[in-house]
Amino acid sequence: MKNLGLLCSCSSIVLIYIFILTCSNVVEHAEGFDIDTILQLPRSGSPRTRPRAKRVLFIGDFGAIGDGHHDDTKAFENAWNIACSFPVRARILLPSGYTYLVHPVELGGPCRSKITLMISGTVVAPRNPDVWDGLNPRKWLYFHGVNHLHVVGGGTINGMGQEWWARSCKRKKTNPCRHAPTALTFHKCKNLKVQNLMVVNSQQMHIAFTNCLRVTVSNLKVIAPAMSPNTDGIHISASRGVEVKNSIVRTGDDCVSIVSNSSCVKIRNIACGPGHGISIGSLGKSNSWAQVHNVLVDGAFISNTENGVRIKTWQGGSGYAANMKFQNVLMENVSYPIIIDQYYCDSDLPCANQTLAVKVDNISFVHIKGTSATEEAIRFACSDSLPCEGLYLEDIQLVSYTEGITKSFCWEAYGSSFGLVKPASCVTCTSGLIKQIVPSGLPVDSF
Repeated sequence: MKNLGLLCSCSSIVLIYIFILTCSNVVEHAEGFDIDTILQLPRSGSPRTRPRAKRVLFIGDFGAIGDGHHDDTKAFENAWNIACSFPVRARILLPSGYTYLVHPVELGGPCRSKITLMISGTVVAPRNPDVWDGLNPRKWLYFHGVNHLHVVGGGTINGMGQEWWARSCKRKKTNPCRHAPTALTFHKCKNLKVQNLMVVNSQQMHIAFTNCLRVTVSNLKVIAPAMSPNTDGIHISASRGVEVKNSIVRTGDDCVSIVSNSSCVKIRNIACGPGHGISIGSLGKSNSWAQVHNVLVDGAFISNTENGVRIKTWQGGSGYAANMKFQNVLMENVSYPIIIDQYYCDSDLPCANQTLAVKVDNISFVHIKGTSATEEAIRFACSDSLPCEGLYLEDIQLVSYTEGITKSFCWEAYGSSFGLVKPASCVTCTSGLIKQIVPSGLPVDSF
């Protein structure tokens, strides 16, 4: 059995368990488990010493009203442009107690120095989707080409997505399928920090990082109803050196999704659910080439989701999903807690069988426990032409949420297991019971 060799240099991290159960049951029911008492956002407004050379720009000084009715977009843009032109670090402040209505806006770099956007109040989107007529329907708050941007403050970003959801073809089949905005997009940003915010009710995805480098995301609450369509919590695409930690995500789609050309990603100490779990992919749609590698998920509580930890690829794609470890995860009432699906098909019509596939290789599942809402707690459905290899399971205990039985399903799945694995592993052993030596950290700061 080959080691899970991470391509980036690695540093040690401390294993974080976010689950401590004090009652005699292994897992309590979700309604009795208050995850907010475990993961809490820091309170905003704590004083911090400012560097000597820093400018603070109050958005109200640029004409913002902050009553939730008047359009404050121009004030936001003007404050950004001034801050971006400063030769010294600048801070834009949206103070608490105000609600700023902001229409679709692009805020770009490069800027002359570092910028901190401090959102302590509330930013809301227009309720009516018709506001986007003639504009890019995928964008609301769109940041691009900025280096050393910090977005913080303890405030709320509200996408006001209810009317978008009502018009979605996922909600009603007779509706036309249309794009909808991502609430908060960061494109081609470097050395980015997004911390201590609440992002709610996005029109579609809540937060997206595309083509970004060195990103830290922490202490977020991302919330939308379970039935809101395509409302991924945190979406990572074509980005490298991303760390997401100490956050709560409850939406109608993937809590965290990691897609093509992303690498060196750490997900730590996450509460997820409802939603679709933590997903790699989908990869390889429309016969495309994709790669995701060097991913560590360490410490998660996943509850009442359609999936737990998942890798999903389309038939006909190419590339690879490799060098990943999912560890220290507690599941509660999760359908398909552990799943690799190389026959993913998000279509009303059946997908054609194809020979090409995205290669899945060197994937570890370690210390994963809890309850499954389905009988099939472990599912490895791998490609006939390009089987999954290097799968590894250790200390897996997944029992039925309804006191039934659980089982594993394997198709063209090769690897090994070590210690207790329940339900019993069905992977075809290729190298005996050899414990993988997996580096415990990913070098987010080394790029």
